[in-house]
Amino acid sequence: MKLETGQKAPGFQGVDQDEKPLGLDDFKGSGLILYFYPKDNTSGCTAEACDLRDNYQMWLSKGYKVVGVSPDSTQSHQKFIAKYNLPFPLISDPEKEIIKAYGAWGPKKLYGREYEGLLRTTFVIDENGIIQQIFTKVKTKEHTKQILDKILNDNA
Repeated sequence: MKLETGQKAPGFQGVDQDEKPLGLDDFKGSGLILYFYPKDNTSGCTAEACDLRDNYQMWLSKGYKVVGVSPDSTQSHQKFIAKYNLPFPLISDPEKEIIKAYGAWGPKKLYGREYEGLLRTTFVIDENGIIQQIFTKVKTKEHTKQILDKILNDNA
């Protein structure tokens, strides 16, 4: 299923790095930057997480919370958060239920070889649970700017 802007975001329930339940309903009344990334401690994923971390207070001031999702374990997430001082939760989705519900799993190519994998994707969800924006070509080092440029242009 391909999600589109204007649609209601699929409900989800997962566990964060501390194995506490966390789901879409926990963000009712605030915006959400829900980003899907392949793997903790890889260069692109670290750049993306750190860019969102460095702009976290600005996101909060604009009414958005930030949550990352990957197939990594809760223990891996704990180490990633500690190493890079990430102020937002990371959901562990080893069964890829949330990842697939958001269409962030599919065919990828590496060195001419095709395989199934996580497609780096970000969803900007409004306070009513409606998808405002979807980013499938994420600029990891300047993702905040990429999101802001699109949101500000759309609201202009």
